[in-house]
Amino acid sequence: MKHGHTGWRHLLYSTHYSLKGLRAAFHNETAFRQEVGLCLVLLPLAIWLGRTPIEWILLVGSCMLVLIVELLNSAIENAVDRIGPEHHELSGRAKDISSAAVMLTLLIAGLTWGLLAWQRFLS
Repeated sequence: MKHGHTGWRHLLYSTHYSLKGLRAAFHNETAFRQEVGLCLVLLPLAIWLGRTPIEWILLVGSCMLVLIVELLNSAIENAVDRIGPEHHELSGRAKDISSAAVMLTLLIAGLTWGLLAWQRFLS
């Protein structure tokens, strides 16, 4: 439902809905909780591991990117499930494709962390 709010009021309502979405994802999505937990461990390490602002943003950004893509994956899965519980090829494909996006993002994050750690400790 559109409220027609603009300016600061719109920002306030948008922030409320965004936080509501984060809470819903955290309470209902196991993978999101696991990735949040991993980020809570990795983010302090990013401050220590990253020597430059660019390295730091790569480390932090890769963690945030995983969370963002997981949120999009969960949104797609919920929308597909809302349509109906019966199996449909396109529904399965949508879920598989969004899951693949999460996997690729996890690979990017792992590669980023691995290469920066390797550069710091082994070169």
